[in-house]
Amino acid sequence: MKARLPKGFNNNGGGQNIQQLARQAQKMQEEMDEASKELDVKEYTAAAGGGAVEAVVTGALEVKALNISKDVVDPEDIDMLGDLIMAAVNEAIRKARDEKSATMDRISGGLNVPGLF
Repeated sequence: MKARLPKGFNNNGGGQNIQQLARQAQKMQEEMDEASKELDVKEYTAAAGGGAVEAVVTGALEVKALNISKDVVDPEDIDMLGDLIMAAVNEAIRKARDEKSATMDRISGGLNVPGLF
């Protein structure tokens, strides 16, 4: 009994289709790697408390700077300062993740292949 091949797949062109797909996947991976490197060094800034606390993170999700207004430093209310710092850092991280996700989706056309990026 002969095995049936999928429609549009033949012995002559099947290997070429697979090679073409592999080349496209490799090109997409190279574009994603390049975009990821660029985004990793980009800086994202977010503020909390009306600008009283400002956090700067890189696309690699590392805190680069934390600016705290003297007006918001109250030894009697350290918890509020902690909350403002956390809010600013988390917002900056969200901005970095969102841009990276949008960039990768744009490059991949929304294709989600595990291990590709």
